Amino acid sequence: MKGKVLNRDVIKYIAMFTMLMNHIANIFLTPGSLLFEILVDVGYFTAPVMCYFLVEGYHYTHSKKRYAERLAVFALVSELPFCLAFSEAYNGERIISFCGFNMIFTLLLCFGILYVRENVRDRILAGVLTAVLFLISLFSDWALIAPLFTLLFARADRDRGKVRNAFFIGAAAFAFLGFAPGASAAQTVQSLIYAVLSASGILAAGITVVCFYNGKRMERGRTFSKWFFYLFYPVHLLILGMIRLFVI
Repeated sequence: MKGKVLNRDVIKYIAMFTMLMNHIANIFLTPGSLLFEILVDVGYFTAPVMCYFLVEGYHYTHSKKRYAERLAVFALVSELPFCLAFSEAYNGERIISFCGFNMIFTLLLCFGILYVRENVRDRILAGVLTAVLFLISLFSDWALIAPLFTLLFARADRDRGKVRNAFFIGAAAFAFLGFAPGASAAQTVQSLIYAVLSASGILAAGITVVCFYNGKRMERGRTFSKWFFYLFYPVHLLILGMIRLFVI
């Protein structure tokens, strides 16, 4: 189809790059600076893309059990690098402390939501289990928003219009959660501007998926790409965390 020039793997590589920019900003740059805000907002491209392809992968995978096991293993492997990278300094000292569960753990919860949606026929029980998974996400990266995206994408069922709406709804929810009225009108307006701009990365992800994704994978290097996407997350966090702890 005309204009559909990006395959799944290319979009994932873009998402890895934007995630790296976001993490560099959060770990090393000063909050509130222009460069910090740009890189952080650009990095919000990644999570909705990961949720979108999680939903797609859930439908295409040959073994949901192995898919879940991979997520569980890499969530476990990634936890120490995640805490190493994002632990805040205490009394000026660089430390390692628990700072929530990492994004792959969140994706595992999202996988659970898809599994419940597919396999639990009792609507009340399914609703309760889904709510529990949403609540557990409060202790992990991209709390509530990643599960929301996952549910929206699952309900969209690859319908282009519904996928577009899912990105808009998710972006609006993300901006809403990031909005904090200030003590003055000026502070409130500033917070509103920051909240709206924070959704720009999510909207960019939506444009990329809806307008440019061709539904295909790379012709070559599929195995390499598959494991690269899993390994990139803990490895880049480990490197950034080591720099934070021992170099900077």
